[in-house]
Amino acid sequence: MLGNPSLMTRVAIGKGIGLVVGIIGFVFLPSFLPDADLMLRWGILLWYTTFGAIVGVFGVFDSHPVLQLPLPWYIRAPAIGAWLNFVLVFFAHDAMRAVMTSVFGADGALQSPFWFVAEGAIIGLIIGFFATRYGGEGAATAGR
Repeated sequence: MLGNPSLMTRVAIGKGIGLVVGIIGFVFLPSFLPDADLMLRWGILLWYTTFGAIVGVFGVFDSHPVLQLPLPWYIRAPAIGAWLNFVLVFFAHDAMRAVMTSVFGADGALQSPFWFVAEGAIIGLIIGFFATRYGGEGAATAGR
């Protein structure tokens, strides 16, 4: 960690990485799904920016608030990322299915839109690593 632990640094790093992932999705989605409308593309861009901010904010918790079990970043960040993308797939199932079908084909092994949950875990892990590395973690990030 560089300097003092900071929640704002964690959130900024999370939003920055999320923005990069969102821009990649915004730019390359028409390559995978030519009939993707602009609303879906903007949704992906804004989703991953918010996704990064949420993963960054949850760095304040270094233990489970109820069970008082240790909750290291490499467990917390992928779990949050997987959950967020699960919610995305739950509400935008048809759009996500169209993306996966266009990429892997109708009979492809990875055609399920729930593979976005695994993607969320991986992106959450990446954001969690950098946010913890440069922004710290635990209650000290909130200035307590």
